[in-house]
Amino acid sequence: MDLKRVGGPLPAVPSDPVLLAAIRDEIEATGPMTFARFMEIVLYDPARGYYRGIDARPGRAGDFLTAPEADPIFGRTLARFARAVHAAIGAPGTFTIREYGAGTGALAAPLTGELLAGGVPSLAIEYLVAEIEPARVEDVRGALAAVSGATVEADDGRPIDGLVIGNEILDALPTHRVVRRGASLREILVGLGPDGGLADAEADPSTPALAARLEAEGVDLADGQHAEICLAVDDWLARAAAGLTRGAMVLIDYGYPAAELYDPRLRAAGTLATYFGHQVAGDPYRSLGFQDVTAHVDISAVQRAATAAGLDHLGTTNQTDFLARLGIGELLVQEQTRAGANLQAYLETRSALIRMIDPAAMGRFRVMVFGRGLEPGRRLPGLA
Repeated sequence: MDLKRVGGPLPAVPSDPVLLAAIRDEIEATGPMTFARFMEIVLYDPARGYYRGIDARPGRAGDFLTAPEADPIFGRTLARFARAVHAAIGAPGTFTIREYGAGTGALAAPLTGELLAGGVPSLAIEYLVAEIEPARVEDVRGALAAVSGATVEADDGRPIDGLVIGNEILDALPTHRVVRRGASLREILVGLGPDGGLADAEADPSTPALAARLEAEGVDLADGQHAEICLAVDDWLARAAAGLTRGAMVLIDYGYPAAELYDPRLRAAGTLATYFGHQVAGDPYRSLGFQDVTAHVDISAVQRAATAAGLDHLGTTNQTDFLARLGIGELLVQEQTRAGANLQAYLETRSALIRMIDPAAMGRFRVMVFGRGLEPGRRLPGLA
């Protein structure tokens, strides 16, 4: 992974003993597990998973920094896109936004604040928090407490007319790992090593869907090439699409189209990475429950799954161009005259903006926009 790198040695943090014991017990009972199953346990176990802790993981005090946590200007810029979606569905008096992975409200607060300050008379915003950890609902509610006109609710999955947002969500979906050995595709499972620790274990693929995904995308891995295949993206998109009756969905994440993602000259070792304390590493079997585990997103698979779920693909671009077309530069200029503005705050916002649009950092993120029920030819800002 080439994002949010910080040098220096990684601290030695022991794995959560309960999580480790649960994984070992399952392997001893049923044999090596898929890496997708391993990720499901270490990231989403209801009691001890990485994303189920009382503290939200993103942020300066966490393990990684997303654009919304970097600075509110990201949410304020996205409000311009949201405003266009609101108009595209007939400008209802109550505008519904569903955010997957809303965290502590770093995106929700500036997004709703900017929308409600945008001059739409009597506009109300219903903000649905789609989070695996229920505590995040209260976090977002607290972040929006001072935003008059916005209400926050736990997402109940009902179909909405409005906007669906998923920022850096898909990269954390459980993924399978594979490797090409001669003419055969092998799957990398999680087993037990000679010392009883967790270790890679190669076997025949656990499902023919792995080879089918590569074949559908015209991908032929090189001998010895490692790769990740996220089959979970199809079900995730199907559920997310079912929750949108009319409006738009915007998904932002790091990844590449299949031809680039599986290019053996660029990513022969795959893209699997871990995050702890804003440092990136590659050992997924350390610090279980305390580090993030992630892989780059297959953009081709996302687009195919979204259209299969009945969504219209309105466009895909990179974050640099998306934010520029929405006028983030104009908003930066306005920062100089905002109430309470000072030089230090302006410089911090400018620094964060540069990282958001830097092609070597967040600027290369893909922004994928899908719609349903919009009038033919409807153009949304931010896209080419």
